Amino acid sequence: MRIAFLTPLLLLAPAAHAADAKVAWYADPTTATAFAALVIFLIIVGLVGGFKTIFSKLDERATGIQGQIDEARALREEAAKLMADAKKKAKEADAAAEDIIKRAKADADTMMKQAKADLKAKVARRETQAEARIARAEADATADVRRVAADAATEAARSILAGSGEANDLFDNALGEIDKCLN
Repeated sequence: MRIAFLTPLLLLAPAAHAADAKVAWYADPTTATAFAALVIFLIIVGLVGGFKTIFSKLDERATGIQGQIDEARALREEAAKLMADAKKKAKEADAAAEDIIKRAKADADTMMKQAKADLKAKVARRETQAEARIARAEADATADVRRVAADAATEAARSILAGSGEANDLFDNALGEIDKCLN
């Protein structure tokens, strides 16, 4: 098959060279001699096994190239699989990130509600404590006023019983002290 491929090329080469000449190619001594030398060279190369070597090297080269093509195809398929896996993992990571964000928002809402409830409880506790302090202060103030009033009444009663003329003055002084304590 290879010889069938080379034969037409060998026959067409001198004809192409002498196509523009008015003399046939085989009649021109230079062309005929060159053609004969080429034919003899090719016969010697064929007898020595040169064509077999050339064609085997070409076949080896074609086999190597085919192997590289197959390897490249396999690498391409592997890369496509890796790309698909990477896309799948990226989608899973995006979904996981969205879940984390949703959970974080829910946790933040829960924490905010808990903080508000804690704040309300704390404010209520403080109000209760403040009201208790106010009630205690009112009770203390009332007790102080009663004590001062009792002291003033006792003092006024002593003065009246002692027959002193200063009873009215003492009563007025006691009323003044009560007013001071109330304010």
